[in-house]
Amino acid sequence: MSATRDVAGIVRQWVEASDRRSLAQWRRFVRGAGLSMPQLSLLMRLYYGGGCQVHDIGRGLGVSAAAASQMVDRLVQGGLVERAESPRDRRARQVALSARGRQLVGRGMRERYRWVDDLVAELAVTTRASVLRVMPSLIEAEKRLPDAIPGRLTRR
Repeated sequence: MSATRDVAGIVRQWVEASDRRSLAQWRRFVRGAGLSMPQLSLLMRLYYGGGCQVHDIGRGLGVSAAAASQMVDRLVQGGLVERAESPRDRRARQVALSARGRQLVGRGMRERYRWVDDLVAELAVTTRASVLRVMPSLIEAEKRLPDAIPGRLTRR
């Protein structure tokens, strides 16, 4: 096996393990918060992308405008998002995270990655030093990859 395939294999193992753990934590948080995964997807879209119109939400989540509107209504009732007049078109309504929604998303992200602190505590000091030396180049290489996912959220 070539060194490139060895590296790809070990990175895949890491991605799979990381995904399993972080998604399990995410699902646990979502259930505890009384949300559905589509609702969480909407909250995350608003968190990273800012306010948008309901028809943009429907398109982004692959649901009808009516379904998107119902989802927004439930999140408005829960105090997690707010509707306001669009600055570009007074007939349209802009949807944005409320302060409570932003706080909930932040708490969810902390919960999702809580396991990382436990993982790092398990590492020997020399392994931690290796991670600090190697991971920045892996992160930079990922940033140079083209966005292959249509509608992928842009980095902030």
